[in-house]
Amino acid sequence: MKTKIVYAVVSDEKDVYLEEHHRPVYSKGIIMMKNMTDYTRKKLWLLTVLLTLCTPTVLAACSDSDNTIRQDSGKVAEIVERGTLLIGTTGDYRPLSFCEEDGTYWGFGIEIAREIANALGVETEFVKTTWPTLTADVLAEPQLFDLAIGGITITDVRKEQMLMSEGYLANGKTILCRSTEADRYTSLADIDKPEVRVMVNPGGLNEKFANENLKNATIVVHPKNEEIPTLIAEGKADLMITEITEAPYYVQTDSRLAAPLLNEPFTHGEIGVLMRKGQDDLLQTVNDVIRRMKQDGTLRRLHEKYGLAYAY
Repeated sequence: MKTKIVYAVVSDEKDVYLEEHHRPVYSKGIIMMKNMTDYTRKKLWLLTVLLTLCTPTVLAACSDSDNTIRQDSGKVAEIVERGTLLIGTTGDYRPLSFCEEDGTYWGFGIEIAREIANALGVETEFVKTTWPTLTADVLAEPQLFDLAIGGITITDVRKEQMLMSEGYLANGKTILCRSTEADRYTSLADIDKPEVRVMVNPGGLNEKFANENLKNATIVVHPKNEEIPTLIAEGKADLMITEITEAPYYVQTDSRLAAPLLNEPFTHGEIGVLMRKGQDDLLQTVNDVIRRMKQDGTLRRLHEKYGLAYAY
């Protein structure tokens, strides 16, 4: 974009006025400077001061006053024009993303999504996805949603196929078991035994971890992740593979459950926002929001609200 420079041109015969040029008018300015009266020089000086002080303020006010993102083209412009940020989420992962029977979404990740929407100056609309179909839904044509959020671990495989934001929540694999048997499990070796029934949800990293690391245990796949903790408590299986972000919620809400290895996770990683390639402007916006939340304390307060360990 070519910058337009505004020059003040002054003469004795006329009041101060402005001409717009893309380059200085040296000769005209010199001639007029020679013929200036003291009064006119004062007016020019005052005008120069006003332009110097006011122009940056006005520009800043036009772009930053409401903390919203302004862009003329790209994915961000499309979202702003639509007026709604479409967010893919599984809605089965307390306390990160959960959908109540009435269709209300809540959770840590849901609040992150709303922060992103606020930065864009748009509303939120949540679109249901599943762990087995997450990648396919992100890459679907026509596009189903702008980004996906809620317990999505940042992995090299996902980053090769899609775009992932910076992390906003630390995570790692752990177990959820009955509190009466918490002393039974002190290591992965204690879990990987034929008599131990390990329940996982299909298609996600929990199932992948179980298949890769448990060669002797009996792996039971249950289709609905949100039902597994209750099934463990009722004795339908011995434990579930889950995340350190999910386990504390169920321990706090159901006294029958325990997470004995919570402080010794089997893996270490971060959760981020997932989206398709070619949306670099939206990725930049998301990363800017995450960084701002880290800097101003919003992210820490959100961790505390949901009882999650803050690692930033």
